[in-house]
Amino acid sequence: MGGIAIDPVTEAGAVARVLDALEAGRGGQIVTPNVDIVAAARRSRELRAVIAASDLVVADGAPLVWASKVAGTPLPARVAGSDLVWSLSAAAATRGLRVALLGGTPDAAARPTERAADLLEARYPGLKVVGAWCPPMGFDKDESQWRALVERVESAAPDLVYVGLGFPKQEHVMVRLRSAAPAAWFLGCGASIDFIAGYRRRAPKWMQRTGTEWVFRMLSEPRRLVRRYLKDDVPEAVRLLAEACRERRRGAR
Repeated sequence: MGGIAIDPVTEAGAVARVLDALEAGRGGQIVTPNVDIVAAARRSRELRAVIAASDLVVADGAPLVWASKVAGTPLPARVAGSDLVWSLSAAAATRGLRVALLGGTPDAAARPTERAADLLEARYPGLKVVGAWCPPMGFDKDESQWRALVERVESAAPDLVYVGLGFPKQEHVMVRLRSAAPAAWFLGCGASIDFIAGYRRRAPKWMQRTGTEWVFRMLSEPRRLVRRYLKDDVPEAVRLLAEACRERRRGAR
């Protein structure tokens, strides 16, 4: 879809696949494309390669699910990264798995990453949060800061790492970090760490269900998101649906 192959799994199916791989000693990387990511991937061969090399690619954006249905090859459900952090944490708590958080908004007063870690442990007794790291801007280009992060990851030995740095930075960071924890699963989760901490509000459930969560996000951060959503994402959603219609017609012939 839009040049990206998406795995036809539900949220429960994605969690089961990760748990099965962990039990077998295999690590992996999860990418959660939405319309914005599809649009960016169209423009960049490098980003397409990063997504293609991921072990699990799930449809975070509702328009991707709609387009798949129009094309006649329906995806079973939207699988949002902001939901996976909860379902994976619930499963991890019952199995004694180790979780680390990387990213979130750098705010020395609110400390959303550490707060998110505390809240996850409180919600899921038995969950082991072994790292809550919010490195400064530019850490991935500073050799000393990068080395320090690698050492933290190696020392913590997590089974799951939620990386909330925004696309495509988080995906590039995950690729580089995997050698520090080769048996772990890395999830690119965008703003999820801030959502968990209550530092940012997520859209109401009815907006998540109806595929209008992007409207809430846009109105919550208009300076940053209005141009991106209206200039890039809405045209991309229309393009996806048009391509799906053409694919459906070709299949009918």
